[in-house]
Amino acid sequence: MSFFDKLKEYKRTLAEIENSVYGNKQDYLEIYERNLELEKEIAARTQELNIANKRMLTLQHIWEMMNSSRPLESVLETIVNSLQGELGYLHSTILRKQTDERGDFMSVIAEADNSVIKRVNSIIEIPMQMRRLNYFKDGFYAEALNEKKIVTVKNIAEALRGIIPDLPDELFKKVMSGMRSKLLIVIPLYTRNKPFGLFCVFSSRDELADSETDFLTIFAQQIEMAITIADLFQAVREQAITDGLTGLYNRRYFEEYISKEVTRSLRQNQPFSVIGIDLDFLKKINDKYGHAYGDMAIKTVADVLKTNARSIDVAARMGGEEFNILLPGIDSKGASTAAERIRKAIEEKELDTIGHITASIGVATFLEHSDNLEDLLELTDQAMYQSKRTGRNRVTVAKPVSETSWQEVAVNTFLDILSRHNVPVETNLLDDLTGKLTTIKEQAEMPKEILYSVADMLIKSYNPLHEAGVVKSKVLLASSLAKRFDLPKEEIDRLKIAILLYDIGNLMLPKELLQKASPLTEDERKHIQEHPIIAARDILKPISYIQDIIPIVEHHHENWDGSGYPGKISKDEIPLTSQIILIVDAYFALTEHRPYRAKLSPVEALIEIKKDTGKKWSEALVQEFVTLIGHDLT
Repeated sequence: MSFFDKLKEYKRTLAEIENSVYGNKQDYLEIYERNLELEKEIAARTQELNIANKRMLTLQHIWEMMNSSRPLESVLETIVNSLQGELGYLHSTILRKQTDERGDFMSVIAEADNSVIKRVNSIIEIPMQMRRLNYFKDGFYAEALNEKKIVTVKNIAEALRGIIPDLPDELFKKVMSGMRSKLLIVIPLYTRNKPFGLFCVFSSRDELADSETDFLTIFAQQIEMAITIADLFQAVREQAITDGLTGLYNRRYFEEYISKEVTRSLRQNQPFSVIGIDLDFLKKINDKYGHAYGDMAIKTVADVLKTNARSIDVAARMGGEEFNILLPGIDSKGASTAAERIRKAIEEKELDTIGHITASIGVATFLEHSDNLEDLLELTDQAMYQSKRTGRNRVTVAKPVSETSWQEVAVNTFLDILSRHNVPVETNLLDDLTGKLTTIKEQAEMPKEILYSVADMLIKSYNPLHEAGVVKSKVLLASSLAKRFDLPKEEIDRLKIAILLYDIGNLMLPKELLQKASPLTEDERKHIQEHPIIAARDILKPISYIQDIIPIVEHHHENWDGSGYPGKISKDEIPLTSQIILIVDAYFALTEHRPYRAKLSPVEALIEIKKDTGKKWSEALVQEFVTLIGHDLT
């Protein structure tokens, strides 16, 4: 091959190599460009996954909150705050659609806590949560709610101006001058298929992506679920704190609320008053017309209370035909005026078949008549029953606690008994009880809880099964029962002291006899039946200032038919207060465990008590007692 032929061959080979290199270069470029596209796609998908993960975590957080005991307002505030920052939303709020005499409107029930709303509220002076926001039936808020669809609004100025049209122009311009939102997203909220309101989200983006629509729809569903759960909890709570017949609050709620009011009153040195109301002649209405008409009369009184109460007043059905209404910040003069207005309104009501009804009313004021809650409620009851005793259908204002109260008499009696060593009490217990009694005797007030505790401890010394708090329950129950028979305050006070002392004779009996699990012999039974005589004559008789208590204690085991002990007296010969102690003591004995039997339920105990009607106690006493206990069981 000639030189020129070899040169041509080299040139051809070089061209082939160049073509190969260029082809490979193109392949490498294509691979490189494809890798760049894949990296971009991976980054985009990673970002989408991160956003989706954040959304899922947000939804999970909401679900956990809804299954907690947190109040609805707290849950909703956390929900709207969770949409800020990394999810790209500037602000969110939940609006509730409402209606009143002026028409439809919206109010803020939750809003995110951020610089956006703080800035707006500082400019508009009256915060958004305190404003009545306009709701136009042909606006986009109504469109979202009525058509159940998400509506987006790019004209933020129009959206804000529409709900607060009365905002001055200069303030509105200030609000809009710093507005960074480009899109308002309005999502309808429904609970149990009824329109509730709107979930409004302000976005920094000017478009709503499909994935956002899906997320916000799910997000709104979680809000709806939170509201529904809260509504159900509220319904259950209302059932627990309201009276089924009248819709008023029940005794439990009233007692909880008034305890808080005492704290507030003492802190602010501001009085409050309690009005006690008792429907007159309910028993006659029930006997003559039937219980349906009695219920109608009770509901009528409740309706009057609802109509005449202020929004801050608390009206409650305390049991049977008794009602209380608490008036925060009202003194006795104002409460007396309010009570007279209620009395007159009840009297003016004319009911089908029954005609007119009336009520007896009592008034007492905290910090004026007493600064002790238990005393205040007692004074209210006493004033109410004074109205009953003096002719009914009237208002009586309480008198301040007397200088010598029943609890002072009880404390002195216990100290007298223990100091005389009339009862066999162990030295340690004697010192403990004497110390407690001396302490409360030296105080300006007489704490009843300590007094009840002393009585409980004495009973526990011979009855190990006795439970703390039972004496207090007996005093309260006996007092309520006595009031149903219109007993005067002085007699009820004597009853309270007798409740503390009626079994004190048991201290003189052998413990092994009192705690015996097997049946008693006839001699043992006779020995136990001596305890009323021991209490009355051996322990209490030497104490001069409680001679009027002795007959109550002595006869608390006498039966209505004369078969009781020790005097075998019957019917009206037995002091009513002694009969009250007998039935109250029997009820608690039946509902407590005994060495020889298991305790009964309250309902079972009432059945047993009814069996002895006409034998142990009068029909009237059983009827009132069952009514009193029966109401507390419902």
